Amino acid sequence: MTDFLRTIAVTVEESEHGLFHWLVIESIDDPTGFTVLFGSAEEFGSWEDALDGGVATLKSLVANRTIGPRLIGEDEDEDPEPIGRKMRRAMRSC
Repeated sequence: MTDFLRTIAVTVEESEHGLFHWLVIESIDDPTGFTVLFGSAEEFGSWEDALDGGVATLKSLVANRTIGPRLIGEDEDEDPEPIGRKMRRAMRSC
């Protein structure tokens, strides 16, 4: 079985002037597009605070920070299956 590093990122959006939210996003099928995995329920008063919250959430999803978030596939030619779908569902409420 081969594992693949997931294409996951944290981004920050400004919902209103001076109010920020973080999003954890992942490129799954289309390398030019991203899907929102999780978003902050709370608003932050600064971009940096929102970014810190998003990065903390992303780090909490990674079981082994030495190798990063992984997908598992049978071989390099097969599409990988996401690890931690249960955790993803649980984190959607964040």
